[in-house]
Formats: sequence, structure tokens, C-alpha cells
Amino acid sequence: MFAFRFRGPAGGLAVNLRAEVTSLEGGIPPHSMRIHRKIWLGLPAAGLYWEDAAWLAFGVSLNARALSELAPDGVLIRTSSLDCPLSDYRSEAAALAMDGWLHEQFPLESSGAAVTYDASRGGFVFSWGGAAGPFLPEAR
Repeated sequence: MFAFRFRGPAGGLAVNLRAEVTSLEGGIPPHSMRIHRKIWLGLPAAGLYWEDAAWLAFGVSLNARALSELAPDGVLIRTSSLDCPLSDYRSEAAALAMDGWLHEQFPLESSGAAVTYDASRGGFVFSWGGAAGPFLPEAR
């Protein structure tokens, strides 16, 4: 299990992610999504809230090009669970958990994904290493 934690002065973020890397030899599970070329994300069979699934996929996408180079035959990142205490919940943290987990599994350069706390900006501020987040601000 990968535990993402960030503590700010007015609370924090916490995500527990269980995942594994498998080859594509066994086929692609029906509850999976293609992120880039032969990089696939398998979602938990029990399902996820749509924003959590989107942010998990975004976390993979931040590293997808590098993963494609490391694993040209492709990989399936099979996620078995994503748990977030409601008191420390922000869907964006799923992307940071996936990013952190991928960096534990593969020799990847930093994606630049990070979170800080800035009271003048309303709390947690997420940055994605130059990539645009998956949602427009007014869409949330």
C-alpha cells in the first residue's frame, strides 16, 4: 500500500492506494482505460467515484510518456483500492498518490506534481509540473 500524506496548518490530505503493475499478456480487464499507447489503468472492480477515477488516470498520464519508454510492450497498472478519509478528502490527491506510487515502482524523473498550502489562495494549491489539470475551474 502506498500512503500519500500532506499536512497543512488547517488539516491535511490522506490517500491510501493499493495497486500493482502487470503485463498486458493476460488481456485488458473490462473496467480499464487506456492512458497512453500501451499504458493502461485498471480501476477497482468495486468502482470509484468518477472524479477519483479521473484524477487517478491523470496521475498516470503525468508519467505516461516515460512509462512507454521504460515498458514499450506496455503495462497494466491495476488499482485494487483507493481509500481517503472524508476529513482529509480532495479528489486531486488521488493523482498525487498515483504519481508517488509510480515513482516507487519505476525509475522515473519527477513529474513536478505537488501540493502546497496557501491560505491567501483558499487552502490547498495543486501544481502539475507544467501540465494542465483535467478539469476547467468552472467545471468543478
